[in-house]
Amino acid sequence: MIGPLRIGNASGFYGDRRAAVREMLEGGPLDVLTGDYLAELTMLILGRDRMKDSSLGYARSFLAQMEECLGLAADRGVRIVVNAGGLNPAGLAAALRELAARLGLPTAVASVEGDDLLPRAGELGLGAPLTANAYLGAFGIAECLRAGADVVVTGRVTDASLVVGPGIAHFGWGRADLDALAGAVVAGHVLECGTQATGGNLSSFDEHPLEQLLHPGFPLAELHGDGSSVITKHPGTGGVVDRDTVTAQLLYEIAGPRYAGPDVVARFDTIELTDEGPDRVRISGVQGNRRRRRPRSA
Repeated sequence: MIGPLRIGNASGFYGDRRAAVREMLEGGPLDVLTGDYLAELTMLILGRDRMKDSSLGYARSFLAQMEECLGLAADRGVRIVVNAGGLNPAGLAAALRELAARLGLPTAVASVEGDDLLPRAGELGLGAPLTANAYLGAFGIAECLRAGADVVVTGRVTDASLVVGPGIAHFGWGRADLDALAGAVVAGHVLECGTQATGGNLSSFDEHPLEQLLHPGFPLAELHGDGSSVITKHPGTGGVVDRDTVTAQLLYEIAGPRYAGPDVVARFDTIELTDEGPDRVRISGVQGNRRRRRPRSA
């Protein structure tokens, strides 16, 4: 039996709490630390950065966080998977390799590309956009981890893929393991917005002491081989993880019970939530369906 994979989150958006990476690395055991840095507005910001300097186009705040914590991650044996590459994942990967060399760290850095549609904008009838990116899935991330990468930076991938990719690499899931993939997508959806899962997205915040919610800890998932997970946070951190906070985040930015992604359609109407004690909620029972391919027009 392969034990659970402990996957944490340290960013829900570009400009999120800078200290979160250190907090997550020092707060308790982790196997993988993820971070979501991209939103539609962020792509615009990165696009303007790239217009000024073609070597930019990535989340520079992540590079600053790694300046402070790359050695700590190496010491703790924590692998890092983020979409901070934005419009230039190869550029961020190169900057990280330079940083690792300067710090004397034998860190293997990989990047995932293929999301940039700007060269095909005319062919696709998109006009002349500043940026144009497709959402990629998780298998590219998994290949990087299987090849030995300590840090994986991507461009535009689905937010949940940051969690699904490590699950694929760790448990050996294939494209036919739909339920396991769907379960990991649900765990990734809960983690992707950081502290929204630990009280930040909770409408009934008046039911908890205010001081408990002022500085919430970031969430983590104990991901299992069948795709089930336990959502929790490091001991002693602020915020709360219960069925209400997890449910509030599960319902965030979904259009219906069938949550479509590049790798699987996760059936949100099959999710089962179980309290497992203070700040521990189990997610199980998630079913996955194959994506329906649209017929190509003649």
